[in-house]
Amino acid sequence: MRSRFLIPAAITALALAVAVAACGGDDTSSASGNLSGTIAIDGSSTVGPLTEIAAELFRQQNPDVKVTVGISGTGGGFEKFCAGETDVSDASRSIEPDEVKNCKKENIAYDELQVANDGIAVVVNPDNDWVDCITTADLRKIWDRGSNVKNWNQVKPSYPDQEMKLFGPGTDSGTFDFYTDKINGEEGRSRSDYSPSEDDNVTVQGVGGGKGNLGYFGLSYATENKDKVKTLQVDGGKGCVAPDTQTVQDGSYTPLSRPLFIYPSEKALARPEVKAFVDYYIENYNTIAEQAKFVPMTDPQAQQSKDELAKLTGKT
Repeated sequence: MRSRFLIPAAITALALAVAVAACGGDDTSSASGNLSGTIAIDGSSTVGPLTEIAAELFRQQNPDVKVTVGISGTGGGFEKFCAGETDVSDASRSIEPDEVKNCKKENIAYDELQVANDGIAVVVNPDNDWVDCITTADLRKIWDRGSNVKNWNQVKPSYPDQEMKLFGPGTDSGTFDFYTDKINGEEGRSRSDYSPSEDDNVTVQGVGGGKGNLGYFGLSYATENKDKVKTLQVDGGKGCVAPDTQTVQDGSYTPLSRPLFIYPSEKALARPEVKAFVDYYIENYNTIAEQAKFVPMTDPQAQQSKDELAKLTGKT
């Protein structure tokens, strides 16, 4: 899952203005220090709320550091990142070959660090009383390119004659890329006659606005809005599985479980405030994920991210 290039040995000489624990569990005191500056972050609408929580906690100890978090989607975030407009890019998928080329063209060096896990939740209106579990085959019937499904009884004759309106992320979203790949068999392969938005709150409102409506987004939004949407179990071929911490971490919520990433640039990591923020994010992954209602990394995943960051900065 790692995607790395152009990380020079010079970073290993970076001196920190803060003391950060090299390994182990959360350490909320690790990033305190006399830091100042601005950190620009953009990207995934799924990862955005997680990063915002990380930023809020970090600012409590570093009030003179301003952290801005945008949500232009994973693809939109990489466009800004590879143009040198941001310091860190939030991503709900790994960087793609064309984006790698764009970064190389602009001499933007980076590394991929996992920060959490996520499941894509398939949600319906709370008043939907005819389906609790949906198969990936039925999801493809609904969402595939060229689909003309506009009513639930077109999915299965046993379903009611109920109009279905669809809501989901836009084409710049990593969630869109991942979902279409896993459900429709090809990244970006999707019907276009649905209501797209990079703001997942719009999907929440849309699904909640009609009894037959359906949509998808990151699990944290479903958890946060459980009074407004109903999360379906998904049958990927081995039975119905609900998305939760255990099923996402162990991968049994298939095929809609995934890792979430941040991409700090080499140039940004040379600044003490950015380095301290990234350290804080990785060291306090569990607290941040829990407060943001995300699925935390497993211990091995967290150790891998810590080890990767240590390689970048020369920590031992």
